[in-house]
Amino acid sequence: MALNVPGLVVMGLFYALILGTGIWASMRSKREEKKCTGDGMEITLLAGRNINLLVGIFTLTATWVGGGFILGIAEAVYNPTLGLVWALMPVPYVLTFFLGGFFFAKPMRENKYVTMMDPFQLKYGNVLSSALIIPALVADVLWVARTLVSLGGTMSVILDLSYVYSIVISAVVAILYTLLGGLYSVAYTDVIQLILIFVSLWVCVPYLLTNPHSMDISLTAFNETYQAPWVGTVELADAGKWFDDFMVLALGGLAYQAFYQRILSASSYTQAQVTCFASSAFCLVLGIPSILIGAVAASTDWNSTSYGMPSPYDRGQAGSILPIALQYLTPTYVSIIGIGAVAAAVMSSMDSALLSSASLFSSNIYKNIIRKQASDREMQWVIRISVVVVGLFGTALTFLDSSVLVFWLVGVDMSYTIMFPQLVCILFFKISNGYGASVGYLLGIILRLLSGEPLIGLPPAIQFPGCRLDAEGKLTQYFPFRTTIMVTSLLSILLFSWLSSIIFNKGLLSEKWDVFKINRKQAKATVAAPRAMEERNTCSDNGVPSVSKQLLDTASC
Repeated sequence: MALNVPGLVVMGLFYALILGTGIWASMRSKREEKKCTGDGMEITLLAGRNINLLVGIFTLTATWVGGGFILGIAEAVYNPTLGLVWALMPVPYVLTFFLGGFFFAKPMRENKYVTMMDPFQLKYGNVLSSALIIPALVADVLWVARTLVSLGGTMSVILDLSYVYSIVISAVVAILYTLLGGLYSVAYTDVIQLILIFVSLWVCVPYLLTNPHSMDISLTAFNETYQAPWVGTVELADAGKWFDDFMVLALGGLAYQAFYQRILSASSYTQAQVTCFASSAFCLVLGIPSILIGAVAASTDWNSTSYGMPSPYDRGQAGSILPIALQYLTPTYVSIIGIGAVAAAVMSSMDSALLSSASLFSSNIYKNIIRKQASDREMQWVIRISVVVVGLFGTALTFLDSSVLVFWLVGVDMSYTIMFPQLVCILFFKISNGYGASVGYLLGIILRLLSGEPLIGLPPAIQFPGCRLDAEGKLTQYFPFRTTIMVTSLLSILLFSWLSSIIFNKGLLSEKWDVFKINRKQAKATVAAPRAMEERNTCSDNGVPSVSKQLLDTASC
């Protein structure tokens, strides 16, 4: 297969359009910064807390509808061992956005946090909050990796462009426009990207459904033809794993900084809620084309195509089924349009992950721990360097594994089992403290490692009920073990927080042994809460993490 020159030209035009939009948005960001009374970091990270409603909906939707979303759904539907019932991504996201809009957005917005780690830093201090940031940063790096893997595989199939070149070029473009204008650049490029995703995928679907090599997908949905029915089944023995995967996708997303970045950038709580609810509907609609593409691929006689036999699944190429279907079942110009959708999806998620991790490091580590008196200009450079470093790490990981689902599930898994219970406790349970958080954190990590992970070849030391070999010969947990770990971690946080409070409140241990100063911090929190609402430029330096000064000094435009 020769290099697809027309396709390269089209992709070049697409990248130019995205980069141009990013440059325009960065100029807008600079204008807004001059009008704003707050600092430039808030403009970069939260767009001055004044993002347009429609832009907010587009950027939140585009963040979730990434390359992993589009390719992962098609891969699950096509995979004869899975099927549609295991292509969970669109539906759990509805629950993610509704829970986020109804419950999580309010406490975050009322306290005017800059990142989701701010409440941890205020209550637990710098040391523990720094440890808690690690899983969030790792999840973002894996997010970057999975989006790039999806694009690299697609471009190498359709354009016959080297996997390495595809990934490097896309990473450079995304890093560049994220560097230029922060959330403004990310949000406004997301608008264009989401439109391209929607239009491009729906243009491809009719050609795929009417191609001469595939049977009617309604006939193959429940009948075995070229492979198992593409709808799939959930056996009773597999129900625990299905439930676990659903909960991971539904609740794991609530522990991502990228979600709160959009919520906190809205001008009001009502706007934040509308953004969540509208985005949930868009996710459902945008998942349909990938489902149809996976169904068509499962209904195809690959021996009658130029692809030949064995099938993509037998060749271990199920993860690239979407670009393979576009390449061999549609005209060339249609496949080029399809790759535009994948490229747009990748960019829309990658830039969000880059800015998300840069926010956590620059705000919660550099500004509040390393350089408390860092100037506004210095912080801008820290954010830019953070974006580049995360981009490089994520890009490097793409050469270790080529499966989109591996990076997707491992990243969300960490957010669900480790970060989600921590976030629930810090936002909704006043009793939580550093002792409980430490126990829950360590317990969550230890249990998750001992439970194993077949996707990365980690054997389980703890075998929950139902643990057995899967269809591919890998020892797999079919019990909802990740949900069990999450609940165990949450309960341990509350239990040990309660016990430590009793121990120090009752004087069973001297206050000099109170490493986390829970009595002092509870007293200061009671006094500081009303004062923070009235005097946002005041803070206490005695025992209170420096993030309080940053939060109270941050003014909205």
